[in-house]
Amino acid sequence: MKNKIALINIDMQKIYLENIVSTKEILSVCEYINYTADILRSKNLPVIHIKDIENINDENREMYEIISDIKISKDELIIEKKYSNSFWNTDLENVLKSNGVNFLILCGFSAENCVLFTYNGAIERDFKPVILQNGILSSKNDIIQSTYRDREIISYSAVQYICDQLF
Repeated sequence: MKNKIALINIDMQKIYLENIVSTKEILSVCEYINYTADILRSKNLPVIHIKDIENINDENREMYEIISDIKISKDELIIEKKYSNSFWNTDLENVLKSNGVNFLILCGFSAENCVLFTYNGAIERDFKPVILQNGILSSKNDIIQSTYRDREIISYSAVQYICDQLF
């Protein structure tokens, strides 16, 4: 079936969040991400986690793990990347296309870098990306609001409605 939806959870890793974003903000965003992921899981739609491993080595490997506040099902794909755009030199595009996905809900860290570059990369590859409302983080206070203002966003309740209607 074409026209499937996928959730792309970007860089919610210890190394990028610890001591950079408040625990309260992280927990709030995780709640929205997990709730939306559960909606997609209930309809057997893909939830994909992206891990940035650009500077990983044996000594810091643990810090590159996705934070424990993000629920990951055992069958969900984790794609590793070395660049800000989650499509660049990864299998993400092939995975999405082979699963008939063309609508992407993006969430995670950081709004002004990896989320934004992945959003733009999705457009360049003929996907329709949206950003999950209340599902992104940044180390800069003003970035989140400007990201919502300048990009297409979607609420978890709209995701629920779409999934209930289409799947």
